[in-house]
Amino acid sequence: MAGATEVATGPESAASSSLPPAGEGGTVAATATEVGAGVEGPADAGAAAGPDDGSAAIAAEPPAGAEAATASGAPTAAEDDYAALYGEAPPLADPAVDTAPAAVAYDPWEPMNRGIHAFNNMVDRAVARPIARAYVAVVPQPVRLGVTNFFDNLSSPLTFVNQVLQGRPRDAVQTVGRFLVNSTLGIGGVFDPASDLKMKRRSEDFGQTLGIWGWRSSRYVELPFFGPRTLRDVMGLAGDAPLSMTPRIEEDKVRIALQGLQLVDTRAQLLALDALRDAAPDEYAITRDAWLKRRTFQIESDRRNRSQDGDLPDYLREEEEEERNPTVPANAMPIPVTVP
Repeated sequence: MAGATEVATGPESAASSSLPPAGEGGTVAATATEVGAGVEGPADAGAAAGPDDGSAAIAAEPPAGAEAATASGAPTAAEDDYAALYGEAPPLADPAVDTAPAAVAYDPWEPMNRGIHAFNNMVDRAVARPIARAYVAVVPQPVRLGVTNFFDNLSSPLTFVNQVLQGRPRDAVQTVGRFLVNSTLGIGGVFDPASDLKMKRRSEDFGQTLGIWGWRSSRYVELPFFGPRTLRDVMGLAGDAPLSMTPRIEEDKVRIALQGLQLVDTRAQLLALDALRDAAPDEYAITRDAWLKRRTFQIESDRRNRSQDGDLPDYLREEEEEERNPTVPANAMPIPVTVP
């Protein structure tokens, strides 16, 4: 005896399959596939058990309000909007469903980003890298350290405001203390006596604050001259601009000279990575993935510090490396700014 089971994959389409003879097997269940959601589940089809049993066809209807996806599995408009903001697919209604592993980086603008990356590399190899190498060869290491300390101290007000916005008052108070100590005893921040006093160096920006507020991940984008960012961090640049001290200098020559020196100092700190980048089979991919992992570490570290603030004594707190952002600082770009 043979029966047929129909499985509906759309409003008007069905596929038929033959059941084995009753003597060779028991009941047979058909599996209905919901194309729109990409979820497989059992559908009770008819069972061929005896002469009185017949065949049944049950149509698997899509959930109410769900949009039908294309045959190629293209995301819907709502899914694309969600991914544009958060850099990931919307959560599934059924958490038990197996999904494909998440990609290392959400980079839907990769063709554009690769073009910008090639431009940035051309500028870097022609201008920035040679200047940085000459800077390291000519300027003694103690002087270079003093330059790094100076610009780090200038960023303390920006770090302080973002720590307050992130709900980390203890770190904010320590940042103020560090700024006062280095600005006075450290002669304008050239020296770093605050580190000798166990005042930890931290670096925060508004992009990290947006991550603490809930914008945990975002699509990757590379900006000309500024380098790797995410859509979230591009928005964060607008929040950092009013708090950056260097662009507030009214004297154009002094401001541009300081911004140029900061650019050279930032590039000199990245010279150690040049050999790794040059040897990489895909230099764009390794730069993107390394930057995104570092950025994720910074945000998750901020979240952990905020949750632990006040809960543990100092000797039980996890010591973490100094938090530095290996991208071009927004206040280092020599762009004229009108100061009211």
